[in-house]
Amino acid sequence: MDESLKYSSIFMCMIMLLPAFSYSQTLVSKASFYSTSDGMGTPFGACGYGDYGKDVNNGEVCTASRRIYRNGAGCGACYQVRCKNTALCSAEGTKVVVTDSADRQDSDLILSFKAYAKLAKHPNLTPKLCGKGVVDIEYRRVSCGYGGNLMVKINERSKYAEYLAIVVLNQGGATDIHAVEVYEEESQQWISMRKAYGAVWDLSSPPCGNLKVRFLTSTSFETKWVQSDKAVIPSQWKAGLTIETDIQLT
Repeated sequence: MDESLKYSSIFMCMIMLLPAFSYSQTLVSKASFYSTSDGMGTPFGACGYGDYGKDVNNGEVCTASRRIYRNGAGCGACYQVRCKNTALCSAEGTKVVVTDSADRQDSDLILSFKAYAKLAKHPNLTPKLCGKGVVDIEYRRVSCGYGGNLMVKINERSKYAEYLAIVVLNQGGATDIHAVEVYEEESQQWISMRKAYGAVWDLSSPPCGNLKVRFLTSTSFETKWVQSDKAVIPSQWKAGLTIETDIQLT
């Protein structure tokens, strides 16, 4: 068996053993909130999103516990969160995107202020809800509903021809990404990128030329490779460049 194929087969078997959060799985925990000057997210989250992590989903984002973050596999996941205090909170709740990670004994999710305020059944009740500090919640994984294609951004620390790092954006919310590979035309082989941290993947001495990219993805239903039909990363790539792929993940 080809070594790369053997590696992929073993890796996929390992991924299938990892815990997954399905659409139908409702979990019970607690949630708190953090404050920023504008109530939005932070550009310094563990997922490595930068400003995207501050503004995505209109700033309704969250910091997740280790069991949700899962070494970065949980980055970009969306959760519908509902507060269980019926006197203060709406039945619908709000949808948040995971952009950061931190562990608190009493909370699975730490919401941005904007997201936390959305839990209230009426804006007038927001001060009382914030006064609680921590609330009991129910939450479940859902699709983000972005509607667009997967995006790849060349991380600012990349150095052309020597070091390539990418961050995966617009993931869709219900699909985890466990591996990323780029295709080298000269050797006609897929080359694995290293999981640097969060949603950031990197590779020293990357191949030259236009690069196709593929992703090992998993949902609660299946694990599979998905790849672009066209080159994603141009031959003359530069740090800060954002590219839209022809891949759509829900």
